[in-house]
Amino acid sequence: MRKARAIALFAVVAIVSAAAGYAFNLWSRSGGADQAQAGNPKAAAAAMFAARLTDLQGGVQTLEQWRGRVLVVNFWATWCSPCREEIPLFVRMQERYRAQGLQFVGIAIDRPDQVAEFAREFRINYPVLLGGLETMELLRLSGYRAGVLPYTLVIDRAGNIASHEIGGLKEARLDSIIRPLL
Repeated sequence: MRKARAIALFAVVAIVSAAAGYAFNLWSRSGGADQAQAGNPKAAAAAMFAARLTDLQGGVQTLEQWRGRVLVVNFWATWCSPCREEIPLFVRMQERYRAQGLQFVGIAIDRPDQVAEFAREFRINYPVLLGGLETMELLRLSGYRAGVLPYTLVIDRAGNIASHEIGGLKEARLDSIIRPLL
């Protein structure tokens, strides 16, 4: 049983690594770094709001439904240690600031069954959507160049990207970004 789990884990890591390498290759061939730096923030926000992503129940969602709220859009994976550390903070902040117009949305780049189990275990109280290779284009448009998770965007009520955050967020940093926007 342990050997089977180890093989399965290895296979998942290999698939995710291959997908990330493939996506990075596509991104770099398309001039990703230059385009991201010279990218149009309005176009990036428009693409983010228009993207059609699957939720954990299999339905299709867009960020458009939360336009007018302060959005914290977090790209993450269940196997990502910094993601696992920051998600309880997001759960607390969603509860704390929901009535003031804050909406967290998680976009998991991972297997749906693992994401669903993780969401239950961590009691995620905000929408969780599933991203795939097509999500890499959204990341590229938003200015993402690091190739690591987590990656978080904060979008203001007018639909403008107010902040890009690479790596795990701490409460003081996130609070300093979102409070002025509420």
